Amino acid sequence: MKRICSIYRSSKKNEMYLYVLKSDALKRVPEPLMTAFGKAIHAFDLVLSPERELSREDINKVLENLDTQGYHLQMPPAEDEYIEHLPEELLRRNDPV
Repeated sequence: MKRICSIYRSSKKNEMYLYVLKSDALKRVPEPLMTAFGKAIHAFDLVLSPERELSREDINKVLENLDTQGYHLQMPPAEDEYIEHLPEELLRRNDPV
């Protein structure tokens, strides 16, 4: 099952994305979510299928959410994840000598 998806980024929260079916656009996204999401800025369109890998999301969960609720919300990574990926030298830069 392939789906043509439009992906929007949030104007309020860095690295928060909303996946919707391109044919539906934002029509099926609940108003309270749109209010919290802020202005939806179109990032790109993408063909999704179960064989495709996504970097931070489970493709099967995304496809299931698109079919059942009409959208999938990708939350930003936890701030701790940013720190875990920093090189050790940057993590120790402010340590006392």
